[in-house]
Amino acid sequence: MDIRILKSLFEEHFGSPVMTVSALPLSGSARRYFRITGGGMNVIGAFNPDARENIAFIEFSRHFRSKGLSVPEIYQVSDDNLYYLEEDLGDTTLYGFASKAGTSGDIPEVLKDYYYEAIEELVKFQVNGHEGLNYSLCTPRYIFDRQSMLWDLNYFKSFFLKLSGLPFDEQQLENDFLTFTTFLDAADKESFLYRDFQSRNIMVHNEKLYFVDYQGGRRGALQYDLASFLFEAKTDLPEDFRSELLEYYLDVLSKYKRIDRNEFIHYFFPFALIRTFQALGAYGFRGLVEKKAVFLQSIPLALKNLNWLIDHSGLADKLPEITRIIQSLSNTKRFDYTIPAVTDKLTVRIFSFSYMKNIPDDLTGHGGGFVFDCRGIYNPGKFAEFRDLTGKDKPVQDFLNKKSAMNDYIKDVLSIINRHIEFYKQNDYRNMQVCFGCTGGRHRSVYAAEQITNMLKNRDDVEVILKHMEC
Repeated sequence: MDIRILKSLFEEHFGSPVMTVSALPLSGSARRYFRITGGGMNVIGAFNPDARENIAFIEFSRHFRSKGLSVPEIYQVSDDNLYYLEEDLGDTTLYGFASKAGTSGDIPEVLKDYYYEAIEELVKFQVNGHEGLNYSLCTPRYIFDRQSMLWDLNYFKSFFLKLSGLPFDEQQLENDFLTFTTFLDAADKESFLYRDFQSRNIMVHNEKLYFVDYQGGRRGALQYDLASFLFEAKTDLPEDFRSELLEYYLDVLSKYKRIDRNEFIHYFFPFALIRTFQALGAYGFRGLVEKKAVFLQSIPLALKNLNWLIDHSGLADKLPEITRIIQSLSNTKRFDYTIPAVTDKLTVRIFSFSYMKNIPDDLTGHGGGFVFDCRGIYNPGKFAEFRDLTGKDKPVQDFLNKKSAMNDYIKDVLSIINRHIEFYKQNDYRNMQVCFGCTGGRHRSVYAAEQITNMLKNRDDVEVILKHMEC
């Protein structure tokens, strides 16, 4: 990437020298964005090594603007299509606006109005945007058909389900995938499918909504984008508001084309289901693999949606392995994440876990913390009388106190943690994570986590949160 190319594009288009170039926060893709100023202008400079994706975005933008849709203007593009300048729509997304306004309880009227506006614009994208669009520019595929659906389902299987550690019947799951995609593929696909229609891709600028990140768009079913918007995990819209928006969408759509409401609903919840599978695949890759906290935080909300959707899809009996997997995912502690609360104190999160499974993920964005291995301590789990007990039970505690080196181990660990607490406080850090692991995650690690928690709770300058992953 060469920032000089973006500067050259700016100066060539606006005839003014560049004054400042500021990198914008990274997202979940390889694209890089910069805010460029000069001559009284603010623009966004973009770099993406995928030229085909850039061409799709640029040409789609021009097409949508010709249809009167609210998308950014494209100012200048490099000869190799790797760099381009686009209109600066500010930093406020609909997701950010909703996070501040709140989507639980009584939703503010201004936020409701934005959701209604987004629904109206979605229909225009799907119907007006479809007319005359050059679908040959689409990448990686021009249509969201059975092949695309199978890619998404296998993305979920590879990057979420297999990483969850839950057992499943792969052949039966593949059978369900074929049944599921055959059903969905029968839906009408004569509209533009935005592909990633969600509140993070909608900008609030000058009290109006603008839309970005449609470069993955293609021909497809109407239901998919609405499902993506209404069942977006982090916004967690109340069920009654979702129903209200669904009805509003159908009212708006009926002004553009004749629709059968019952047929639309017949496919709507199944499309919401496959969209949630796709989202979980992304959360798995970005969260479980790349350890990005914002994606990890979305997992429990998406699992809640999955559980609700399989019950409302009408397909539970036809997809037995998918249904069983959803039930298993709903019952596992693996993704029982609690989004960290904001506090003025340093928050110390303490976990016990099993090395046979996973080291607990860090949801704070701090990147992780201490992981102490308790497997060098004599294991009470080898004895029959302790196997059904945990480190919270007195017989196990007595064993570890009298017949192991646990007490010296705890003293060493506490000394390390206390030193780091002082350093963290001096540097205004807000989060520390401390994990204790052993073979089964039920005896030594539980005892160590309990002891350190009790000792740190004697301090009034830290907030301590304890969680046992296996008991």
